[in-house]
Amino acid sequence: MTNEQYQEAIDWLFVQMPNYQIDGQKAYKPGLDNITKLCAFFGNPQDKIKCIHIGGTNGKGSSSNMLASVLQEAGYKTGLYNSPHLIDFTERIKVNGKNCNKEFVFEFIQKLRTLPDDIRPSFFEFTTIMAFEYFYQQQVDFAIIEVGLGGRLDSTNIIKPLISAITNVQLDHQNILGDTIEEIATEKAGIVKSNIPVISGDENEAVKNIIREKATKENAPFIDATFIETTLTSDLKGNYQKKNLRVVLAAVEELRKLQVHISDKDLENGLLHVHQNTGFIGRWFEFSKNPLTVCDTGHNQAGLEYVFSQLNSIDRHKHVILGFVNDKKIDDVMKLLPENSEFYFAKPSVNRGRHPEDYENLLKESKIFYKIFDSVQEAYLSAKEQCTNEEMIFIGGSNFVVGDFLEKNLEIKE
Repeated sequence: MTNEQYQEAIDWLFVQMPNYQIDGQKAYKPGLDNITKLCAFFGNPQDKIKCIHIGGTNGKGSSSNMLASVLQEAGYKTGLYNSPHLIDFTERIKVNGKNCNKEFVFEFIQKLRTLPDDIRPSFFEFTTIMAFEYFYQQQVDFAIIEVGLGGRLDSTNIIKPLISAITNVQLDHQNILGDTIEEIATEKAGIVKSNIPVISGDENEAVKNIIREKATKENAPFIDATFIETTLTSDLKGNYQKKNLRVVLAAVEELRKLQVHISDKDLENGLLHVHQNTGFIGRWFEFSKNPLTVCDTGHNQAGLEYVFSQLNSIDRHKHVILGFVNDKKIDDVMKLLPENSEFYFAKPSVNRGRHPEDYENLLKESKIFYKIFDSVQEAYLSAKEQCTNEEMIFIGGSNFVVGDFLEKNLEIKE
């Protein structure tokens, strides 16, 4: 298999299958019928691996990578399934921090052609079964599975995990999950399974109660991670990571109860070496020091509140590069913009990417200093030209903005 053949297969996969990340709501296929048939077709590999299920609006990627790093430090072969990817498709499926083998991806895509007519999976459903099969073939000790969207009807909800965790519940994807925090919490709580411990990381009492009630109904132990106090820290530097860290500590404690050996040193080292162990980037990722350049994939109101709050705490003039997708409520974002900043709005390269000209009326109303660009890279080069070493650059607003930036610049940096 050549790189060209691999890329052709990936391109074909994106074209053939409805993909929420690219196409939005029309690609979303709720329910477990498709994934159930798909897993059965491939011999139900998800039943042959030990899984840990992590959901939530924000923080599930960070939490799952922290936990993977801890398990790796403890000597366990650890699978990790995250979405979306920033640069290459294989980032979604990792074992001990190494991206999924491209040869495996290529061969697995070929099997699409042999699927029965009654199985028409979405892009996410197919990548989910691909992850299950890869982890089974790799004989991982544990597979950490991140929920794609929601919980109750998400493809990943076919697993019977050792433990489940819900990092938090915030307003996001209201067009699919519901208009209120309570409705969304009910969807997220759909991953709670009978007799399987569930960890809750949300401080909102209404959210806690919904998850606790579902746990009680399922006779599942309920663990409130918000009461955990610790002096441990992580190399993931966003201020919001303190909340995710508590979820990870609770998960480690539950795994220890299941006789999974994780020493205090494994825990400490795992938290301090997440980037090194899992290759995780994109969450308050410091791309360079001169000038200070940070990117973060926070993209909903709650995520951006955390990120912009941290930006406001930095006493520097800021060059802020932002971009959004079509279903984002941009008027809400305008109220949150960091202070002491000039702004560079760009269109993410995906189909769902929204051109800033479409919402320029909101930019004018905000009375901010801004420029508009057709691409993230054009915006970055302009900001870099204007930025002094005493100032800083921030890139965010969407996974796709960060992905566009890293794809163009990470290799140059390395």
